[in-house]
Order: sequence, then C-alpha cells, then structure tokens
Amino acid sequence: MTSNVGQNYPYSSETDADRASAVAALTKAQVGLTDKLAAETTPLDAQDRWWTWKCPTPGCRGILHAAGYAHDLHAVYVVCDGTCAKTFLR
Repeated sequence: MTSNVGQNYPYSSETDADRASAVAALTKAQVGLTDKLAAETTPLDAQDRWWTWKCPTPGCRGILHAAGYAHDLHAVYVVCDGTCAKTFLR
C-alpha cells in the first residue's frame, strides 16, 4: 500500500448545515475562493451528512470540508479551514 491510501479515509462527518456554514465562512475569509469554487465546481447534491478529512499539508491542523463536485472529474472538491487554506480533490 502507498502512503496516500490512508489519507483518503474520512476523518469524521458533519451535518450539511455545518458544512455549508464552514464553507461560507471560508469564502468570506479567503480572497478569491468564491470565484475559484464557481469556476472549478458544481453544486453538491442534497445529503444529511458529509465526510470531513484531516488536511494532508505538513504542519496544517485543518479539516477539509466538501465545497462542491469537481468539474469533469469524479471527485468531491474540498477546502481546508486551517492555516494552509488549500483546496483538494477527494
């Protein structure tokens, strides 16, 4: 097994309301994130809960929150609420 296999396992889950609130706060705090999400994602479907993941960036203790589906890819597009403020595909 490669080391990145373990990074794909979910850390926890959150309600859709908590997820939406976290993503809204991140889009307010990070300049350009709203435009980036609009350009690179499609809306999520209705679900009661969403997975969260620990950020894989060394030194960042953030949690990754689902922000949409990646255009033309079969992946959930996530944003980090930690110091790195990066986006990832899961």
